[in-house]
Amino acid sequence: MDAHTTRGSPARGERTSLPGSGPDGSFGIRFESIGGLGAHLAGQILAEAGVLGAGLNGSHFSSYGSEKKGSPVRSFVRFCPADREIRASDPIERPQVVVVFHQALIASADVAAGLVPGGTIVVNASASPAELHERLGLGDVTVGALDGLKIALEESTRLNSAMLGATARVCELVDSDVIREALAARLGRRYPDLVDANVRSFDRGYAELRLETFAAAHEALREPERPKPAYGYLEAAIGGTIVAPGSSVVRDLSASREGFLPALDLDTCVHCGLCDIVCPDLCFVWETEDAGAVRLRGIDYHYCKGCLKCTQACPTGALTEIREEEGWAEANRVALYPWLEREVSVS
Repeated sequence: MDAHTTRGSPARGERTSLPGSGPDGSFGIRFESIGGLGAHLAGQILAEAGVLGAGLNGSHFSSYGSEKKGSPVRSFVRFCPADREIRASDPIERPQVVVVFHQALIASADVAAGLVPGGTIVVNASASPAELHERLGLGDVTVGALDGLKIALEESTRLNSAMLGATARVCELVDSDVIREALAARLGRRYPDLVDANVRSFDRGYAELRLETFAAAHEALREPERPKPAYGYLEAAIGGTIVAPGSSVVRDLSASREGFLPALDLDTCVHCGLCDIVCPDLCFVWETEDAGAVRLRGIDYHYCKGCLKCTQACPTGALTEIREEEGWAEANRVALYPWLEREVSVS
């Protein structure tokens, strides 16, 4: 079902139109995520359930750059009635449903761009639907909030099962039992021991989703994001030049974290430096005292991607793994480049 149309089986009844579909007769679901959270697999399972179990025509494909944890991922699912062919294979710019797997994406990308008026957006967040509606600047939409990470931790599963359950709740085109069956069948082929736990996560995601519908408070529709060329032929950089190196001091890795980060207790820290040796992103901030001793001051969470290698290397337990709560990293951050902070505030 990746990037092509599939004829659905009419075993459970065919539809001649889909409620809420767009002008082209299709119904679009867009997953906004990062690598490692399972959005691609969730899209595959949803499309498979719609095609094989609900008698729809459907297509699925994902868009991502480097295939690694923390990199942005978008997964797209289109559904049409069984009597209509799907001819499009482009990204879904006017989705009826958007599902955001990572709350930090709200700050780093316009995840709601193109969401149709009256559509639904679901976010993996502990915040309330009203708070999310205000933060996203949304209009006439339904907002869903689900603490999917909590469910995944308690059930020892990946996040995607809980988010798939929430998607089943808001996407009524495909019966939730059909999606649950598709999930169990897909996992049962390779990981039969994981089926029960993931089905529980699915059911909890469905049941624990908090939904609220809002009247227009902001603009009704934001234009979808379309990548534009960074340069034209007149201002293009010399060939081979890396104009935005990965080591740039302005990069922000906070959106790469999968919900966990290291917490530092300076009272138990012995300033041995093992954390700094294993940290791939130089997040630790050190200072030299008058006597010449070098001591750890804190962590710049702006550059921390949550790999947690430091917590494994720490010999005293001064660094521990905690679940990231909104605002915690900013409140406990020690700036690695204070001069950069001053320049940004002045500009």
